Amino acid sequence: MSFPFSADGQASRRENRKNMSKSFEFKQCVTILKSTGKKAGSLRELRDVISSISAESLIHHTYQYYLKGMIHEYTNDFAQWAGESLEERALAERLSNIDPYDFSAVEDIRKALVSAVDEHLEGFPEPRIAMPGDEFFFNETVTIVFPAGMRARNLAEFLMAVKYADGSSLYYHFFDARQRLGGFDDFSIWFDEALGKNVLAKRVRLIDPFMHSLEGIRERIAAAVDDEVRQDMEAAGVSP
Repeated sequence: MSFPFSADGQASRRENRKNMSKSFEFKQCVTILKSTGKKAGSLRELRDVISSISAESLIHHTYQYYLKGMIHEYTNDFAQWAGESLEERALAERLSNIDPYDFSAVEDIRKALVSAVDEHLEGFPEPRIAMPGDEFFFNETVTIVFPAGMRARNLAEFLMAVKYADGSSLYYHFFDARQRLGGFDDFSIWFDEALGKNVLAKRVRLIDPFMHSLEGIRERIAAAVDDEVRQDMEAAGVSP
């Protein structure tokens, strides 16, 4: 199971660099969904369950939202349910503005979510109730990580690999890495530490994970790497 707050981010980055070779090994992941047996049919029930549900469930419904491959205007499951099932658009927007990567501990995310719902209920004390069957069901996931069978020894090989890597591989290296490495992604660390491509690393780090789908992120990473490859070729006097 992948826990974003199980170790200090700096220590994780040091271990990552220690194990980093010149080549980049792509990994991917699968998640096994588990029901917690808890559900909410109203905002008050949602608030009460969020305040006591496991950290694993909060991680699933916030950090792992983009692993599901859905493209919505929201950034987590709670916001999506509030906006789509309850039509509480103002609250949905507020919940979507909660960036889990801004917090150093999952308990702080819990507090932010509860606070957002509490403040909304102060202004709207009689919110809508979900229709039967449309309640919010709290789940957890067990994440299994394994090699994807692809390695890149240079930027040209990386470019080919990232274009065809499974979506779960992009998620693992771009989203999940931020949990493991204290806000950094695996790609930019490799560009920086193994290849000395500081500008490219910075460009990739500036990609907003909440503004794009997985495919959108793939396109932007590929474009940044392609630009770097072309610059290297031109500097070497080789025509692209």
